[in-house]
Amino acid sequence: MSDTDPLVIFTPSGKRGRVARGTPVLQAARQLGVDLDSVCGGRGICSKCQVQPSFGQHSKHGITAREDALSEFNAVEERYDRIRGLKIGRRLGCQACIEGDIVLDVPPESQVHKQVVRKAATTRAIDMDAATRLYYVEVEPADMHAPTGDWERCCTALAAQWGLSSPTLSTAMLSRVQSALMSGDYKITLAVNEAREGAPRIVGVWAGFAEPAVMGLAIDLGSTTIAAHLTDLVSGEVKASGGVMNPQIRFGEDLMSRVSYAMMNDGGAAEMTSAVREAINTLAAELALEAGLAITDIFEAVFVMNPVMHHLLMGFDPVPLGQAPFALATSSALDLPARDIGLTLAPEAQVYVLPLIAGHVGADAAAVALSEAPQKSEPLTLIVDVGTNAEILLGNKSGVLACSSPTGPAFEGAQISSGQRAAPGAIERVEINAETKEPRFKVIGCDLWSDDPEFADQVLATGVTGICGSGIIEAVAEMRMAGIVDAKGLVGSPDAVGTTRCRPTGRTFEYLLYDGSAEGGSVISVTQGDIRAIQLAKSALYAGARLLMDELDVDQVDRVVLAGAFGAHISPKHAMVLGMIPDCALEHVTSAGNAAGTGAQIALINRGSRREVEALVSQITKIETALAPRFQEHFVAANGIPHASDPFAGLRAVVPLPDPHFTSGDSASRGRRGRRR
Repeated sequence: MSDTDPLVIFTPSGKRGRVARGTPVLQAARQLGVDLDSVCGGRGICSKCQVQPSFGQHSKHGITAREDALSEFNAVEERYDRIRGLKIGRRLGCQACIEGDIVLDVPPESQVHKQVVRKAATTRAIDMDAATRLYYVEVEPADMHAPTGDWERCCTALAAQWGLSSPTLSTAMLSRVQSALMSGDYKITLAVNEAREGAPRIVGVWAGFAEPAVMGLAIDLGSTTIAAHLTDLVSGEVKASGGVMNPQIRFGEDLMSRVSYAMMNDGGAAEMTSAVREAINTLAAELALEAGLAITDIFEAVFVMNPVMHHLLMGFDPVPLGQAPFALATSSALDLPARDIGLTLAPEAQVYVLPLIAGHVGADAAAVALSEAPQKSEPLTLIVDVGTNAEILLGNKSGVLACSSPTGPAFEGAQISSGQRAAPGAIERVEINAETKEPRFKVIGCDLWSDDPEFADQVLATGVTGICGSGIIEAVAEMRMAGIVDAKGLVGSPDAVGTTRCRPTGRTFEYLLYDGSAEGGSVISVTQGDIRAIQLAKSALYAGARLLMDELDVDQVDRVVLAGAFGAHISPKHAMVLGMIPDCALEHVTSAGNAAGTGAQIALINRGSRREVEALVSQITKIETALAPRFQEHFVAANGIPHASDPFAGLRAVVPLPDPHFTSGDSASRGRRGRRR
């Protein structure tokens, strides 16, 4: 190109270059590597290649763009504007030609790799590069003098117009291609899944030019809950989100219980596989209905899950995961048709399953690493994905360690006397006055605290029904800060604590949080058994984190990230008081929400991230807690609240932690004497 050729500058990318006069904008964008979309291949049908020219003086770029720097509106643009409408000033990049120096803005909706901003934890953006995309193709009509099949001519057109070579398709899809070509005058729109570079597969077909809904599901298959996001694979917009309880709970609340069920019952594994697949299909149908779409509009699904859930979903035998060496059927990422695992989505829908790290550290942990990227961090970062089976990551740019810890379902409200899932009416926030020992709380679905005069009216519809995971964590931590519970986890007697809310229950005491019995409502207490369940869960969590710290020979971490289905709802202060996590400056403890689900979402809309996580998994070092000699030592010490031997000096500097000492014998005897009187 010579200096007399027009200079074209694209924003926001800033890419620039000289092109021959008369070059279409779309062609110039491709020559300069600019991210400008096109589904129809430059035929003026899809409008994906819209650009916004900016005329006038651009001193920043050193040019003046005149009104005649682009060719005049042509008949194709006029027809499109008349029928579908163009925003004022916009041009179709496939029709407008460059005649002089010009600055062209590519709006977000015209970018192939649109950026989707992540929710909550960070401002990280995700480049849109979905594995399933639409392509409009014009195929040569059949010719008896040059006899070739419809599919062969379609392949030739795909290669010539889009550079897609050697596509594959099923027999059923071949029949649909044939029909679409006939009814569409040899013009068709194809949905192509290219999960792996150079391996395109036809998963949908429509006659002529079409803009059908092309949806994907990002699914976090947890031991207790199944969460999913229904996402537009063209725009990246989340159309609907939802979750259901994992029906496998009826076979066992924790992972090892389900492995035992498979071991002890012929056909037990198949029974659990059938149950979870049915639940996923039901959830997918509900999300599609909520978004006003059909289940057949879902062309792709991405799964993250722990190894036991992985094996049960895929139909693999989970029994080897119940004993050393915890051998996986496969740890690799999987690409497969959705129908192979019993999913009733679009007939040719495809599934991608993230890779597993090891026998007890699964694709969910890999997804957390993809989402939170500790391997790109300078500070030493501890990431705790809180759930029935907690996944823990520790590391920075020097390397990442991972382990899992069997916390059980207590953090999710199970095994708690008044526990329930997070739903309207469940207590989710708790505060206890250290002087009066009186509580106040918030329930899901109401913004008011329970001591507000309007609270009773506001919760008439739902009532106060129980306490969820975040609520029980805050309740126990508040009881510790108020001196109702001592460092060993014992609830004091009414006399010792100074409140009648501490009530005898057999040989122990409970703390009355709410009594709605006068109105026929529930009575919600925190029992000694509840505190013991929380102690066991948090001790397993802390011990796993401590093992990773031992491996790096450190006593402190720089940052802590709380993840998990309710990670965004856990108060860092209360988690620290409870001793769920190691002592760390509270301002450096943050919540990331469902980081595993976010990782699944990233993998759904950006296929490059799939290669990234596959490479990352091979670099993560797995520590097996079940075989670590010091796990039990750390576990026992962590039974203290916050800890039996670690002083938690940083926490104590900012949070009051009184040190009452209750004994079960004294408390029980006082309780028994009180009852005899």
